[in-house]
Amino acid sequence: MDHAFIGCTKGAPEGDALRRLGFIEGSGNTHPGQGTANRRFFFENFMLELLWISNPVEVLSERTRHTRLWDRCERQDRDVSPFGIIFGASSAQPSPAPYPTWDYAPEYLPPGLAMQIAEGTTLYEPELFYLPLLHRVENRSSEPRLHAVPIGRIRALSVGVRRRTEMSMASRSAESHGLLSYFDSPRPLLELVFEGPAGLPIDFRPDLPLVFRSASPDSLQPHVRR
Repeated sequence: MDHAFIGCTKGAPEGDALRRLGFIEGSGNTHPGQGTANRRFFFENFMLELLWISNPVEVLSERTRHTRLWDRCERQDRDVSPFGIIFGASSAQPSPAPYPTWDYAPEYLPPGLAMQIAEGTTLYEPELFYLPLLHRVENRSSEPRLHAVPIGRIRALSVGVRRRTEMSMASRSAESHGLLSYFDSPRPLLELVFEGPAGLPIDFRPDLPLVFRSASPDSLQPHVRR
């Protein structure tokens, strides 16, 4: 697991909720040809991306529209998941994704490099991306990672979905391989679990469908949510 995005409104003003609690914002960027831009918050081993549509023509182009970025940012149905989860390779000899994928080669990636996107997922579960060479092309050492809230390593990621019984085979496979977990939730919710003294969650709702939860190393399994 490398990073995750949350589809937001233009400019991602929702991200101000993190800043108010002392999270230090890192650099943002744009995605030429894809029609999206972001605000980013960095942690020791993870990045949280707040993504929005900056160019509707590009995001709805023949190259990009199948990514469903438009659907996840410009949600017409509150049950649509605004999340995308991006996995990278853990070694220089990457293994294939544990589910069928299709290749997406946006203009901003180096020639010959493509994202692999899971086939068969619905809009009611997160989009699953795999970039086998991600560990070679990303360098975040210069980004701020010391926040007022003492969050270092993200140890687990769980996604709340309303229709868990209808999840795709790709999502079920990702969960069975321990890449992430899912739980029942009346609305889409992203839960990031970080190692630390157990305590109350940091809940960003209603600004963002996001919760940070601390857990000791021996208690990192998802708990019961409300």
